[in-house]
Amino acid sequence: MGPATIEASGSAFVLRRAGRHDVDALVALLAADALRAAEFGSTSEERAGYVAAFEAIDADAAQLLVAVDGPDGDVVATMQLTFIPGLSRGGATRMQIEAVRVADSVRGRGLGSAMIAWAVDHARERGARLVQLTSDARRDDAHRFYERLGFTASHVGFKRYL
Repeated sequence: MGPATIEASGSAFVLRRAGRHDVDALVALLAADALRAAEFGSTSEERAGYVAAFEAIDADAAQLLVAVDGPDGDVVATMQLTFIPGLSRGGATRMQIEAVRVADSVRGRGLGSAMIAWAVDHARERGARLVQLTSDARRDDAHRFYERLGFTASHVGFKRYL
């Protein structure tokens, strides 16, 4: 993926494949989320885990970790896209959207909507026939956001921690 520019509230934002140098900024965005803050730490061992995870994501052609640069060049948003081939739905490829985060400093300006619209277009370009995502059951605002963008709450999800 080459860089792409999207507009939100009259400002230009650049979507690009995240690099290793972005790991700290991306972890900071993820850690700023009130529901997930306790999952993130800053010790050297924890940072090594984030870098290892980044390297695994970056090496996988089915993965795209997106960093979004604001007008001043700082990383202000992120999302992870995963392409999943499958036999169901006639052999359709689906794209999973995960870890969508927008910094408080730019929230409410339409950046999240522009990011999701770009992601849906990217899925079409790569031949996906379905875009899916999950959202924590406690995120009522996020649910309204995704429904406004045309997503349907069609399934019940389950997790099992190991």
